[in-house]
Formats: sequence, C-alpha cells, structure tokens
Amino acid sequence: MSARISAALCAAALAVAAMPVRAQQLAAPAILRQVSIAQNLNTRIPPEISFRDEAGNAVRLGDFYGRKPIVLSLVYFDCPALCTEVLNGELHTMKAMLIGLGKDYEAITVSFEPKDTPALARAKRDVYAGQVGSPGAAEHWHFLTGEQSSINALTQTVGFHYAYDSANRQYAHAAAIMVLTPDGRISRYFYGVQFPARDVRLGLVEASAGKIGTVADHAMLLCYQYDPETGKYGFVVMNIVRGGGILTLLALGMYMFVMFRRDRQRSVAAAVAGAPGAGSAWNPSGKKTMRTEL
Repeated sequence: MSARISAALCAAALAVAAMPVRAQQLAAPAILRQVSIAQNLNTRIPPEISFRDEAGNAVRLGDFYGRKPIVLSLVYFDCPALCTEVLNGELHTMKAMLIGLGKDYEAITVSFEPKDTPALARAKRDVYAGQVGSPGAAEHWHFLTGEQSSINALTQTVGFHYAYDSANRQYAHAAAIMVLTPDGRISRYFYGVQFPARDVRLGLVEASAGKIGTVADHAMLLCYQYDPETGKYGFVVMNIVRGGGILTLLALGMYMFVMFRRDRQRSVAAAVAGAPGAGSAWNPSGKKTMRTEL
C-alpha cells in the first residue's frame, strides 16, 4: 500500500510540476496544493547559507561559487521513489552531455530533510558520483545536509515549495533541477525526472556566459530559446528568419561590392584605351606610327 501511495504521489507531483504555478494550485489534490516550483530566475542564492558536507564539515553555499556554472538539485536521501528518479535522471544527463563535471561545471545536491545526516550524504555521493565517469567526480558533485533554517532559506529563494505528509511519513514535492550561474544566480529550471542533455548543456553554456561549450553550442543558442513555462529549449523560427535576413544582406552586399569593383575596373581600362598615345607611339619627327608587337 505504501508503494502505491508513493507512486501516486510521484505521478501527481510530476504532473503538477509541469504546470504553471496558478494551474498547480487549482489542479492538485489537497496536500499537493502546497507543492509547487515558482521560478525565481536571476535571483541570487545567498552565499552565506550554511550546510554540512559529506564529512560533517560546515560549508557555505558561497564556497562553491566561482568560475563555473552549477547544477542544483533538491531531494531527501530516504525518499522512497521520486528523489531517486531525480538523481538517476541527473546522472544520466551528466553522462550524456559531453561536457565535464568539474572541468566545465559543478553539481550540488541538497537534502531538504533536516534529519538527514552527513553519513547518508556521503553514501549517496559515493553511489552517484562514482557512476559519472569523470576523474575526481566525487570532489565536484557535493551532497549537503543542514538545519531547517538553512533549508528554508534555500528552498524559499529558489521557489521550491514542498509539504510533509504525516500520514505516510514522507514529503510531497515536485521534481526539478536548476542551473545556476557561477556567482549563484538562478538561470534555468528543468522539470521532471528526465532532463534532455541538449537542454541542460545549453543552459550551462548560457549560465557560463559563453565560457564553456563549443562553437556549435553557441550557434544552437541562436536557434533555440529557453521557455520558462515548459522548462525546455524550443526552436525559434524568428531567430532563423533574422539569421537568414542577415545572411541575405551580407550576400547582397558582397555581390554589390564585386559588381561595383568590376565596373570600376572596366571604366579605368576604357579610359586608358581612349587616352592619347594609347596603342601607338610617336617618333622623333612628330609623326604617329603604330606599335607592332611580335
């Protein structure tokens, strides 16, 4: 029965997470009306919020800010279903993105259950970071636990609203990951338990202000634009139209330049041909004689 309830809550939470906040509040069952994700794009997460790392040491979120964008996920480590799916989806995306954890970005997973311990965090890190396949992944995917006050400060800032279901002794919450800029500003939200590698990669490239990614990634950002309502990147026709217009203007300008230059060369050649002495020579006696070329 507990498994069925968990599955039902998971399905409902996923359905709710894909809706705008107002629709979430109207469509959800009673407990899930307290569950939502309100996008607070460009809001900076306070760097002074404190947690504990996997060894139990006190850390501040600002300790992880720097030159790289960050993938942030909120789960709790004894979650019977949904949190595991979120972490599995995050892991799958990391392995498929073709950019390196540690080299190009950092990852932080924070438990919103104040009873979770550093030992649980360490166990989760060892399981998930060990599967990424990047050298030193455990040093760049951080699993944190903390007090309720710190949890509240973080979840409220990112707009992650959840509720405790005392009857089933588990949390009702939505599923999502977030991308932060290197200085801790919320750049992108991606909903669900499967996160398209292309979308998350583009989100990280944008969050880094172009400091990571390839030329192809930057070119794709001209064609795809993030939609906050869906949490996905969509093909933007107008960008293609604008790009085509720019290319057309460039091609027309080059054509006009070549034609103008050719006409000018012809005019110069004609002027030279019609000038006195063109095609002939003058002898000392003053009589015009034709040049003969062998």
